[in-house]
Amino acid sequence: MTYHLGYGTNGFANHRLDDALAVIADLGYTAVALTLDHHHLDPFADNVARHTARLAARLAELDLRVVVETGARYLLNPHRKHHPTLVSEDQDVRVDFLIRATRIAADLGADCVSFWSGAGDSWDLLRSGVTKVLDRSHDVVLGLEPEPGMLVERLADALRLRTELGDPDRLRITLDVGHCVAVEPQDAATCLRQAGDLLVNVQLDDMLPGVHEHLEFGEGRLDLADALGALTDIGYSGVAAVELPRHGHAAPEVARRSLDALRAARWLAHAERTVREDPGSVQRFFSAAGRETGFGADDARIRLVVACAEASPDVAEGLTALYRRGSSAERRAVLHALTEVGGKAPDAGLVLVKDALRTNETGLVTAALGAFAGKHLDQHSWRHGVLKCLFMGVPLDAVAGLEQRTDAELLRMVAAFADERGAAGRPVPHDALTLLGKAS
Repeated sequence: MTYHLGYGTNGFANHRLDDALAVIADLGYTAVALTLDHHHLDPFADNVARHTARLAARLAELDLRVVVETGARYLLNPHRKHHPTLVSEDQDVRVDFLIRATRIAADLGADCVSFWSGAGDSWDLLRSGVTKVLDRSHDVVLGLEPEPGMLVERLADALRLRTELGDPDRLRITLDVGHCVAVEPQDAATCLRQAGDLLVNVQLDDMLPGVHEHLEFGEGRLDLADALGALTDIGYSGVAAVELPRHGHAAPEVARRSLDALRAARWLAHAERTVREDPGSVQRFFSAAGRETGFGADDARIRLVVACAEASPDVAEGLTALYRRGSSAERRAVLHALTEVGGKAPDAGLVLVKDALRTNETGLVTAALGAFAGKHLDQHSWRHGVLKCLFMGVPLDAVAGLEQRTDAELLRMVAAFADERGAAGRPVPHDALTLLGKAS
């Protein structure tokens, strides 16, 4: 059984809850992360039980699995975001809210209630607050989320608290893979594996190291395929929901793009795993990469080449077969992958590079002169590759090691090329003039 891809209602703040759920389900998500808030199931409303029952029926109708999130910004204090917290002196307000959340979660049949510590330094307050919630949590599982800038900031902090409380079974872990990128000393996939069986909720978004800003996939440093592969490896079968709370102005389109990225990444994770187990399967996935991953096909193909080379008993044969049978796009991927795996079969790699340099396809010539050629290609062939780039209009910044490998003979060849162009009344490429020190 695999995990369920979902989307967070905090990313649909400008939609009515019913409308948000319909859009999420219509796009193809099978789960939702429900943030309790004044406009999306207010836990303090007098008729909350009736609204919860209606919502449970709606979730069942749409076949959406659910987790309950408690990160509403101004639900408890209209003047101060996210306050009070479990490490505030008036933590009982937060405790009461979390207990209400567990009652709602129980009535919805939710997997868990996800929560965080708050910013502060009192472990005593945190322990007491979590204990109070556990004691009255209606047998609902709690997922403690490490949050950048808070007392429980990293996975290690969450595991520490759990240990100090005696490892209660109903206190487990929520992980935001973007937070892993932002603050963890290891990557998201490693964090997910470390959480293992304790993982009860996953939030999906991209981030940059050191910056707590939720980004769409591809805008940060998250390796999404690795993260999703880790979920499969550990047998996670819960909810993994997109967490983009600041993208509500374009929620339906962002949700669609996110699901496309997730499906592509999940396909790639499966393909890489299969290729590592059976290198002979690579051609099937290699050919399907364009259809399955869209604009990310180039990167996907490169990763498949690397996976095959890492698992194959004959790297040279594998690289050669993929190149010879491939389309231009597939051949480019093999050439780019030589940067990582060409050292395992340098002779075969050089044959492929020289073949590409004999073509008139700019993409192949560009890919051929990457880091592998910069390190392994003989000087004579490398010089002619550089000159071919000038003839074809390929920017020389694509040539790896240009500054280090430029010699007097290359400069002589480029000068002759420039003189010939000038004599014919044709413009001399700026890259040629730069290389000769004549660019203004």
